[in-house]
Amino acid sequence: MPITAPLAPFAIGSLVQILADLRDPISGCPWDREQDFASIAPYTIEEAYEVADAIARNDMADLKGELGDLLLQVVYHSRVAEERGAFSFADVVEAVCAKMIARHPHVYGDAGERDSGAQTLAWEAMKAAERSGTGQTGALSGVALGLPALLRAEKLQKRAARVGFDWPDASGPRAKIDEELAECEAAVGSEVLSGEIGDLLFSVVNWARHQGVDPEAALRDTNRRFEARFETVEALAERPLKELDIDALEALWVEAKRVERSKVAD
Repeated sequence: MPITAPLAPFAIGSLVQILADLRDPISGCPWDREQDFASIAPYTIEEAYEVADAIARNDMADLKGELGDLLLQVVYHSRVAEERGAFSFADVVEAVCAKMIARHPHVYGDAGERDSGAQTLAWEAMKAAERSGTGQTGALSGVALGLPALLRAEKLQKRAARVGFDWPDASGPRAKIDEELAECEAAVGSEVLSGEIGDLLFSVVNWARHQGVDPEAALRDTNRRFEARFETVEALAERPLKELDIDALEALWVEAKRVERSKVAD
């Protein structure tokens, strides 16, 4: 017999109930019943990026939908945890509310007023104290392994910088890029090339950090521009691209950039 669906108007409790229904061992969805933390985690990461993409495109209708998809992931993981007797969605809400109140004593307590910079420092200090309470005492403890590589590199560098392990200005990481690039060129054809390219990318992230540039956002923007320009190249080409030589492809690329600039100017 079908399960009775929650009735509109929907609230967060409706979503919690829907996940319980989908995971029901008898009447639920076969696919949903098979899922666990590991199988759902990739979807969680994907949904977070789709939220970021909707924000970058300033698409509010899409953002509303993507935030719903991301919320679904939180409820999904909570449901799996509840079935295992670990915690429930209500526990998740209680924990994050307690954390936010504790981390904002200047709002909910008697701590002095802080500007944004002071609040960032205080926030990091409280997070460090929380990590210490769980035995994570190293400066780099708690930087999630699942983060994108560029973002994780930046976070590791920022953590190291807080304990003085950093260049005094941008000239150090800039010189390191040249050094690592030379080592990459020397390693071409050898088994150590991958590691040297990793060192080069890490150095570029470090230089970007010193320049106040978010490397993850910068590369994301470059990816978008490449896609747009490449689509313009395809539209401009009178023959399949694979039939064109490098000079013709370069000319099309230059024209695509000109078209892009003209659109911005308009």
